[in-house]
Amino acid sequence: MREITLDIAIGRLHGLHRGEAGHPRVLALHGWLDNAASFVPLAAHLDGIELVAIDLPGHGRSVHLPPGADYSFAGAVHSVLDAADALGWERFALLGHSMGAGIASLVAAACPERVVRLVAIEALGALPDTAGNTVPRLRDAVAAGRALSGKRLRVFTDLDTPVRARTLARTGAVDEASARLLVERGVREVLVDDARVGWEWSSDPRLTLPTMLRPSEDQVRALIAGIACPTRVIYADPPQPYLPEPRRSEHAALLPEGHMVVLPGGHHLHMEQPAAVAAAIGGFLARRD
Repeated sequence: MREITLDIAIGRLHGLHRGEAGHPRVLALHGWLDNAASFVPLAAHLDGIELVAIDLPGHGRSVHLPPGADYSFAGAVHSVLDAADALGWERFALLGHSMGAGIASLVAAACPERVVRLVAIEALGALPDTAGNTVPRLRDAVAAGRALSGKRLRVFTDLDTPVRARTLARTGAVDEASARLLVERGVREVLVDDARVGWEWSSDPRLTLPTMLRPSEDQVRALIAGIACPTRVIYADPPQPYLPEPRRSEHAALLPEGHMVVLPGGHHLHMEQPAAVAAAIGGFLARRD
């Protein structure tokens, strides 16, 4: 995959491109604290498409939101549409993993005239919350945000340390090869007097803050039911604790034109088992109908 840049309203997005113009267009959206390299293993198994995987704002090599701004799914919708506009893509398919699948779900529901197909891996719609948790969640998020100012990023003297951190993460843990792909794109050099002293995470620290507000279960169900395009949902078995069965199957069943596939594997199965995930996608993204 080759490096590309896209200039949108909030600044410059970076990404990776594979395929030739004229093939069905697919915009890929990665998961939380991942980056465009998340799709490198899978891209090698997807033929007959033009694939662009972007680093979402605040991730990888892309621009961070300005001071005072908050990261949200709603804000990400506009960044995705801006990226498609910068590519000159009026109609396109979406391929998303985890957080990226959630954002892709919102884009598909909001803009049925633009999104022709959706492949959602390990997420669909948004994560719901109860009404009773609204105020505690809001208070925790605001307090964490106010406390973040002035905190310094950890500097790593070698890349093996952040690679190990990704393989051992409580959420989003991956095998070593996948972790290295993500880390190499997800860190930046730290220079002192023009000499490199190490690396630090390039992602915006604000991405680690709690989400201020989450939709209700009824809102999530309405959102999923509003995705009009053909959709393929791919989940790993065992399911993630935050999206257990039967809820995830019930959500997928709400799709007007959806099909769910469950494969044995972990949360990053598209990186660790790309051939199996590509087989589950089949020619779905390459269709022209």
